[in-house]
Amino acid sequence: MLVAVSGGADSTALLQAACFVGPRLGLAVGAVTVDHGLQPGSAERARQVARYAASLGAEPVTAWHVRVEGPGGPEGAARRARHAAYAGAAGATGATAVLLGHTRDDQAETVLLGLARGSGTRSLAGMAPRAGLLRRPFLTLPRATVRQAALLADPATPGWDDPHNSDPRFARARVRGRVLPVLEAELGPGVAAALARTGDLARADADALDEWAEREEPRHTRGPGDLDAVGLSAIPAAVRARVLRRAALAAGCPADDLTAGHVSALSVLVRQAPEGAGTDLPGGVRAWREGGRLLLSRTGGRP
Repeated sequence: MLVAVSGGADSTALLQAACFVGPRLGLAVGAVTVDHGLQPGSAERARQVARYAASLGAEPVTAWHVRVEGPGGPEGAARRARHAAYAGAAGATGATAVLLGHTRDDQAETVLLGLARGSGTRSLAGMAPRAGLLRRPFLTLPRATVRQAALLADPATPGWDDPHNSDPRFARARVRGRVLPVLEAELGPGVAAALARTGDLARADADALDEWAEREEPRHTRGPGDLDAVGLSAIPAAVRARVLRRAALAAGCPADDLTAGHVSALSVLVRQAPEGAGTDLPGGVRAWREGGRLLLSRTGGRP
């Protein structure tokens, strides 16, 4: 397994724990650090992190240099680049898991940001403990506990903090430095734990609804971009929305541009719209109601 190490205290604590526990469980522990190239000296920082990982016995240790670009703002673009590097490092080393050092406080921030976006249950679900190659073993632990453990394990633990984590230009930094402290002060301690617990509950609900939608989709799909509007109108709204989102993505809508508002418009077409009514979706996709069906097309849509 590989430990993703940024050089911050949380991921360093995870590296220490993995290098201690891994060999006792018969597991090979390596490390990967990612240089986003966003700050002066980032390449040297990546080399320092790699040397520290090697000093703890991690093998192999790899440093990946990525370009942060594309849609979703700098935070989203950096996350995509970082996760692509993790997948590349796992493939190159034969690792079957990549461990990330996210804590309960990170989860609380993610849930609060999802609540602000108003994107539904999945957005409130936060980060999953397991997602493909990724594992987050510290997700139920407070950040303070993780950092204390790191210092107890090694009083000389390097604890570099990414300046972006306190840069108010970024939404997560504002939530961490301003919003959560105010909530804790005004509502009492335990807000972070409650938010993380909300994420767990929302994830369980979202997973169940996704599974339900997967079962319903073939029952109401006649072909690519051709759905049974009458049948869809009879199933619960949360399940219908998931089926419609999947259909829109299959028709060519970019996932980053497809909003809850677009899916709601599709639901209106299914349940209330007269024959011939339609709506435009991202990616040049057109959806319209015809003969009791919902049709979606990029090239053959009606005006």
